[in-house]
Amino acid sequence: MDLENVHNEVKNIFNIPELYADRKTASDFSDSSPEMVRQLIRKGDITGQTSGMCQGYAQANLVVLPQKEAFDFLLFAVKNPKACPLLEVTEPGSRELVETASKADIATDIPKYRLYEKGQLIGEYTEVSEYWRDDLVSFLIGCSFSFESELINADIPVRQIEENCNVPMYRTNIPCKSAGLFHGNMVVSMRPIPHELVAKAVLVTGAMPKVHGAPIHIGFPESIGICSLEHPDFGDPVTIKKDEVPVFWPCGVTPQAVVMASKPDFCITHSPGHMFITDIKNVNLKY
Repeated sequence: MDLENVHNEVKNIFNIPELYADRKTASDFSDSSPEMVRQLIRKGDITGQTSGMCQGYAQANLVVLPQKEAFDFLLFAVKNPKACPLLEVTEPGSRELVETASKADIATDIPKYRLYEKGQLIGEYTEVSEYWRDDLVSFLIGCSFSFESELINADIPVRQIEENCNVPMYRTNIPCKSAGLFHGNMVVSMRPIPHELVAKAVLVTGAMPKVHGAPIHIGFPESIGICSLEHPDFGDPVTIKKDEVPVFWPCGVTPQAVVMASKPDFCITHSPGHMFITDIKNVNLKY
């Protein structure tokens, strides 16, 4: 039996999903155009996390809420710009985007979505067309994946890209500013940075406030309520070497923690690490 048949047999026996077409990884799409990758996502050929894809282009988190709760969330995002830097807000019911991408459908062009009802996770889906309603407002929120190419260009390692996995994300004890219905604590993403490059990483990411900007915390995870770096609340654990320090950035998964705490009747989000890839170049988010 050749390797292709072995792969298929293992996949069938253990019901392992194909996350990327042709057994590729996210980093294999680093030079692909956002439109091409969105088409593959829409077809179901990509269902995995998107860190490392379409280098140079911004990625975005998604929150979709009924219009009756949209103003409260808009106010929440304005009050918490580090965790929720807004890139676009749609008209009620619209699945089209104006500011961040063309020829895109926000209900089909993310690899994996989550559906919440009254703060409870109901399920994960590769598209949410059947759940779409005329009163839904979509919020596109900046993502720290966007500054990873800047880190790499500055010779700063990005561990989850090296290890072909999702970035580790953690709930914290850092409170967000409440707005109407919405309240809760910040979620952070973590990247191990060599000690001598921490200051450089702060400067590189600080130049991009529309995609979370500078770190919120450096080292000492227990002081922000993180008990174990080996067990992230979202995403995957990554290797932390002896000469490295964990560095924490505000994360666009914060709204999902807030949704679970605030319990709106209905909400659609991306699955953590499975982002919407925009047509916006990262360089344009610096100005």
